[in-house]
Amino acid sequence: MTYLNQFDLSLWQACDTYYEEHQTLCLQLQDEHEVNINLLLLSTWLDKQAYRLLPQAWLQLTQEMLHWEQRVLLPFRKLRKLSKNHLASTEYQQMLEVELMLERKSQALILHKLKQLPHEGTRSNFEVLFELYQLKSSDYDVLSA
Repeated sequence: MTYLNQFDLSLWQACDTYYEEHQTLCLQLQDEHEVNINLLLLSTWLDKQAYRLLPQAWLQLTQEMLHWEQRVLLPFRKLRKLSKNHLASTEYQQMLEVELMLERKSQALILHKLKQLPHEGTRSNFEVLFELYQLKSSDYDVLSA
C-alpha cells in the first residue's frame, strides 16, 4: 500500500485516540503557543509511519493552515469562548459541534495538501514542527512517544 492511500480521513481516527490520551497538553500548546493540534497529531502519526516531510513542506503546511485558521476557525473559536457564559448549555454545545466540524474541515485540507508535499526528509516531523513554533521538542517528549 502506498502512503497516498493511507492519507485518508481514517488516519484521524488514530490521531483522535492519541489526542484523548494527551488532550490537556495539546490544548495547553494550542492556547499558550498557538500550536495547531491537527498538525501536531499528524507529525506524530507520520513519524510512526517513518514518513518524513521536508522542513520546507512543514513550513508551507503550517502557513496554509494558519491562513485558514485566521480566516475561519480562530474567529469562531474566540466567539464560542466569549459566548460561553451567555448561552444555555445546549446552545454552547452546538457551538462546540460547529467548531468540531471546522476542525474536520481543517483535517481534510491538511490531507489534500499532504498528498502534494515532498517527503524526502530525514528529521523527525515532530522536531521540525516544534522548531517552526520556536519550541523545544525535547520539552514535550511525552507527545512523541
